[in-house]
Amino acid sequence: MFKKFRITVEGRPYNVVVEELSSDATEPAPALPAASPAPALSAAPAPVAAIGAPPAPAATVASAPAQAGDEVAPLAGVIVSIEVGLGAQVRVGDRIAVIEAMKMKTDVFAKHGGTVTRIAVSAHEGVETGQVLLTVG
Repeated sequence: MFKKFRITVEGRPYNVVVEELSSDATEPAPALPAASPAPALSAAPAPVAAIGAPPAPAATVASAPAQAGDEVAPLAGVIVSIEVGLGAQVRVGDRIAVIEAMKMKTDVFAKHGGTVTRIAVSAHEGVETGQVLLTVG
């Protein structure tokens, strides 16, 4: 069974046809037509906000590049927890934070050893890849 979808990639809409496969994969799938660009739209539709959703922040302050001893986020997500406190002794490989992205939790492990001298984020805060989480001196 084929289904038609319109997807947008980097702001450009495409019409695609997708075949729903059955659990019996013994039959080869028939060749599908290639994705074709959708007809140009006269104006881009305005984004729709979910009811009750908080407004998006106007702008994010760019963080400074990581310095020696900084432990950074390996991926964008939301901080679930910071596992160490200010002044804690950390060894290479110790778990220092947990980040959640796409409903999957990822442990963040220390790449530096020493004493935690600064914690730059807190639980439930969104972070970007490479953003400083804490500093080990």
